Amino acid sequence: MQNLSPSIYIIFGADFLLAVWLFMKAANYNYARPVLAIITLWTILQSAVGLSGFYSDIHTMTGRFPLLAFPPLIFLLALFIAPKGKAFIDGLNIGTLTLFHIIRIPVEIVLFFLFAHHAIPKAMTFEGANFDIFSGLTAPLIYYFGFVKKQLGKPILVAWNIACILLLLNVVRIAALSLPARFHQFGFEQPNIAVGYFPFLLLPSCLVPLVLFSNLAAIRQLMAKKIIIS
Repeated sequence: MQNLSPSIYIIFGADFLLAVWLFMKAANYNYARPVLAIITLWTILQSAVGLSGFYSDIHTMTGRFPLLAFPPLIFLLALFIAPKGKAFIDGLNIGTLTLFHIIRIPVEIVLFFLFAHHAIPKAMTFEGANFDIFSGLTAPLIYYFGFVKKQLGKPILVAWNIACILLLLNVVRIAALSLPARFHQFGFEQPNIAVGYFPFLLLPSCLVPLVLFSNLAAIRQLMAKKIIIS
């Protein structure tokens, strides 16, 4: 993509590294090598494919978009079925999983800058119909009062995670319906083309699946009787 400020790439890159670090921390580094290896290989693969221009053709972008998002989603959701996957999920630090969602704040800032550079529609930003920034803004508060002070009960924590999932699904819906052609319903004059370019293709291929997984993993732990919050 041309004419983008270097600060946009810096913010996104730093946020991506923060997300990986927080996720590894949530795993208590017990599964550091395999988890980091999977994330690294997937990132390299999608980055290489993206840099080749495979996702950036507006005539084929919509049809190829599922190749970005579906494989990691299927893999992460499969962890909730496999015995070893469930053991991995139950071993995650739920407090760090909660704090993980601060990465959603820089993402929203990047989305706003991309809108200003005509790479996504306004509907995908906090000035439009994307309210996902509230998940990031409230994450430190939920972490502090829920896991440091232990003043929040399970129902509130479960409700917060469900709300975060709904906010995420809302922006994913808008992003999908803003892609050029086929399902296009938002941003007719300014479609969602940024997700077809490196490094922003790592948003649907890595960050969104990790965010959704973190919410679902937290809910699984909160619903388990052995988890005591207050």
